[in-house]
Amino acid sequence: MAAPTIVFDLDGTLVDTAPDLVHTLNVICAREGLPPVPYETARNLIGGGARMMIARRIAAEGVAMAPTKVEQLFADFIAHYSEHVADRSRPFPGLVDALDLLSASGGRLAVCTNKLERLSVLLLKHLNLVDRFAAICGQDTFGIQKPDPEMLRRTIKAAGGSLRRAIMVGDSVTDILVARAAGVPVIAVDFGYSERPVSEFGPDRVISHFDQLDEALAAILTSN
Repeated sequence: MAAPTIVFDLDGTLVDTAPDLVHTLNVICAREGLPPVPYETARNLIGGGARMMIARRIAAEGVAMAPTKVEQLFADFIAHYSEHVADRSRPFPGLVDALDLLSASGGRLAVCTNKLERLSVLLLKHLNLVDRFAAICGQDTFGIQKPDPEMLRRTIKAAGGSLRRAIMVGDSVTDILVARAAGVPVIAVDFGYSERPVSEFGPDRVISHFDQLDEALAAILTSN
């Protein structure tokens, strides 16, 4: 039987990136005279990529801004974030041990994120995690974003995996929607950046710590 392919979201699933993302957002907003957004509020803006994060922040202030200006803010965000991508971002507790266990059992690992590919690779390099993944695919890798199911399908293919032996692991409704649309089972972590309890979106399993991942994966693979 083919080895399973485990596809992870990045922000809020593998790595707690909120401290650096929120800091960057507030740096960019300050340049425009916008007040800083509280950390707990900004944390829930993460998930759709930096451009969406900026757009949601501007909309929350009721500010009218031309699309060209939003694109400039996006470019400024990426420039600043690139220099601070792993200042305070860290893997969630238990992640490294969980990846070790999956690799030892023959699992194929991949990343499917709405973060830009080069920033994803840069972050994972800083955290000494990049070599663990057979594929790291971002919003610009294929020119499509989650929840478009084609992004997940192409990530699985890039990792050398099979759609029929793949499982998605994520923290948001976007991850659950992309998995459902691609016909892939999905495990949700409840410690990520979802605005509502992730269990409300109907994942196959919910875990609260990475030491629960192996059991959840085994249960899904057995039932399938």
